[in-house]
Amino acid sequence: MKKLLYTLLFVYTGLNSFAQKDYNILRYGAKAGLSYNNTIAIQKAIEAAAQKGGRVVIPAGNFITGPLWLKSGVELHLNNDAVLLGSTKRLDYGENGDPVISAIDLHDVAITGNGVIDGQGRDLIENVLLLLREGKMHDREWLLKRPGEKSRPMIVLFKNCRQVKVQNITLKNSSSWVQSYNNCDGVVIDSLKVQSTAYWNNDGIDLVDSKNVKITNSYFNAADDAICLKSESAGGSCENITVENCTLRSSASGFKLGTGSVGGFKNISVKNLVVFDTYRSVIALETVDGAYINNVNISHVTGKNVGNAIFIRLGHRNKNDKYSTMNNVLIDDVKADVPNAKPDIGYPVEGPPPRVPPHNLVPASITGLPDHPVQNVTLKNIEIVYGGGAKKEVAFIATDSLSKVIENPAGYPEFTMFGELPSWGLYTRHASGISINNFKVSLKDTDFRPALIFDDVNGLTLKSVEIPASVALPAIVYKGVMQLKTTDLAVPTGDKAIETKSK
Repeated sequence: MKKLLYTLLFVYTGLNSFAQKDYNILRYGAKAGLSYNNTIAIQKAIEAAAQKGGRVVIPAGNFITGPLWLKSGVELHLNNDAVLLGSTKRLDYGENGDPVISAIDLHDVAITGNGVIDGQGRDLIENVLLLLREGKMHDREWLLKRPGEKSRPMIVLFKNCRQVKVQNITLKNSSSWVQSYNNCDGVVIDSLKVQSTAYWNNDGIDLVDSKNVKITNSYFNAADDAICLKSESAGGSCENITVENCTLRSSASGFKLGTGSVGGFKNISVKNLVVFDTYRSVIALETVDGAYINNVNISHVTGKNVGNAIFIRLGHRNKNDKYSTMNNVLIDDVKADVPNAKPDIGYPVEGPPPRVPPHNLVPASITGLPDHPVQNVTLKNIEIVYGGGAKKEVAFIATDSLSKVIENPAGYPEFTMFGELPSWGLYTRHASGISINNFKVSLKDTDFRPALIFDDVNGLTLKSVEIPASVALPAIVYKGVMQLKTTDLAVPTGDKAIETKSK
């Protein structure tokens, strides 16, 4: 009976149960300092801990390492003032650029503690560029833009793992994605700090076709998307994902589904986010490679000094005839400030410079494709303050020329992908079942465009929508809108306030 109770306790407590013995890396030959590579010593400690399960301890001090491979039942623990430094010598990471820490096909594995894992990405990239120039490495992508991802090791990779915990640590200065969880099931990430603006493609965290994941109480400052969910295989999906109580800063987007969108996204719950100084969107939901997005609930989000509040896009980038779908999305309680300025100016890696092609400030948007609409989206309790300042000399699309807005079905999905948009507050095209409830938009400076445009929308409900009385008219434009219901609209009055057009 006691054996049965112990077994049940092990299953119930999960990751906390295996860390019964400490394996200090100093006992296996590790040496603090900036000149000794501790890869072999730390790996020996991991192998020893894997025999019966245990905790590999990184003590206070600086420890250089190359790629490490975790094992099932092992917790890598960084004590206070412990710093694990990724080697700045690219050849230490092998031909494929193995991460600083990898966990492949494992169960019950963790990284914990109050220490730091520093990828030393900027110095590592300098070494990569030197090797490329000397012909000791080869990278076709480098010849076109910058070294590819195989040339730039990430810090942490979990792949095909079950029961994962990452808690309290700081991850910083990756040369590529900071951390990725691929095809994992049962992941708990809590009180994590990410500080990574060393180079391009520095996503703060990527979840790829993973299930039952919870990210809480964490901070992300990343040169690319802060929190990004991806689906990269036809049979894969991100499912049952919870994100709560996080602060995000990015030179791309804050919280994003996509761009990789092959399989699907289902049952995604996000709440209590603060997003600041972010170049692209606070919230970006993108499916362009054939994936479904279904049952997404995002609430209590604040965007401070951001390039865009909400970007919802269904496109068709994939080469086959399978179209993406998006259904049942609720975005509730969002407040955002979108200035007519570059929100991430001054950060080490910024988003693209001046607007090409030229366009005015971009509104929130919900866009599908002809005959492939975004379906059943609710925007509720939304307040967005725009900087305004639009000028017709920059770009202009008249309300009787809405067809001039490009479809761009295969374009990379981002809020500027259409160039100029003909409204300043919200633009909706190719959608059905759209509900806008308690929605307020305002301007700090004038804008000649309508506040809201709805083009090819089947089933539109507007309730308690507020637009300042002083804005340019028309304030709202409907084109090809069917089954329209409006209640309690606080919008400019008069014959020209609302414009309705047939298809």
